[in-house]
Amino acid sequence: MNEHGNPLLKRDGVRTVLASLISIVIGLAVGSVLVVVVGLFSPNLGLSSAWEGIRLIFLGLFSTGRNSGGSLTWGFNPQSVGNMLFRATPLILTGLSVSVAFKTGLFNIGAPGQYLMGTMATLAIALGIPCSALPSPLIWLLAFLGGMLAGALWGCIPGIVKAFLNINEVLACIMTNWIAANLVTWFFDATKVFQNTVENTKSGYIYKTAYGRTLVDGVWTYVDGNGVQTAKLGLDKLFPGSQVNGGILIAILIAVGVYILMTKTTLGYQLKACGSNRHAARYAGVNDKRNIVLSMAIAGALSGAGAALYCLAGNTEFFWSTYQALPATGFNGIPVALLAANHPVGVIFTGCFMSMLNIVGLQLTNLTAYNEYITDVIISVIVYLSAFSLVIKMLLDARRKGKKEIQPVPERLQENQAEAEAPTEKGGEQA
Repeated sequence: MNEHGNPLLKRDGVRTVLASLISIVIGLAVGSVLVVVVGLFSPNLGLSSAWEGIRLIFLGLFSTGRNSGGSLTWGFNPQSVGNMLFRATPLILTGLSVSVAFKTGLFNIGAPGQYLMGTMATLAIALGIPCSALPSPLIWLLAFLGGMLAGALWGCIPGIVKAFLNINEVLACIMTNWIAANLVTWFFDATKVFQNTVENTKSGYIYKTAYGRTLVDGVWTYVDGNGVQTAKLGLDKLFPGSQVNGGILIAILIAVGVYILMTKTTLGYQLKACGSNRHAARYAGVNDKRNIVLSMAIAGALSGAGAALYCLAGNTEFFWSTYQALPATGFNGIPVALLAANHPVGVIFTGCFMSMLNIVGLQLTNLTAYNEYITDVIISVIVYLSAFSLVIKMLLDARRKGKKEIQPVPERLQENQAEAEAPTEKGGEQA
């Protein structure tokens, strides 16, 4: 019996993309329903406000504000798009971090801790090395590589205990997350030299790396303009007024590099073999323990790279009292990876999508009486559904298999008659 219907549904990749798109559409629909419900039952809102909220949920990235009459205006908003790309940079890299570990059969929930360790190393190098001693681009490179190395070393810890002690990596990652949080807090609290020297009202902040540390009349001071920051590479002219810089291009290049590593190299094949079946990979001659540690090291390096690119933007600040809450960027890498089905190139788009929802939340807050927490509900629904993407793929597959070509009645009768006569003939031959 032959199947008919759309041949594209036969491809696993197409069904994976459809499952992710269905998750996104349902999440946006739930957000829209929530906006309508809040609008109907709130005395300060109404159906008109609800309609504005729904449009902002779907098209908030292209909202340019309100005109003199109070109506929403639409068009290309370079500031919003640029900020979306800036916020997507660390999300792409933490998503890659989770994705690489997933490919090797590991759940890297330790991305927040690896992100923090990358932050600590990056800021310590960027703010600690005098800009008068080394050129700023070299300090930037050292800080970036230092952040990646710190994340890799921190990622090795759960990898080692998993490989050699068979301790679940989730438990190990949770412990290393909180150890990193308190370690980073202690480091910046003890070394007062890294705390804010630019804005005295924010004494608890490690401030912008754009302010380079140099020696002036025997006193270490921070000087604006010759500090360590990621080059704009002309993106500030494409998206004026935004925070975007060349970090988004670096993140895309890293994503492409991870794709090549995982699909075109022997190392990538070995890592995926360990993820599919560790014992079978060992039987085939693959060093499973080494690859487990290496996988977590790569994942940690990617999280550290995300922290480094965020901190080296030159216009960001880091609150050193991190023990109160782990960075959300590390945890947000999980839905980014799930929504992309752990595909390194797909992570680029899902990272941008999650970042876009953050921008939409700000637009809701600034332009309507709604608040940005509505987008948190949307993200939660999308994350929940993306975790069940396999179920959605199974439903799509069942729908495809349900469409069978019906054979003509005479042909079916001939087949049934042949099946009925076959045992009799066989019995006669035996007799």
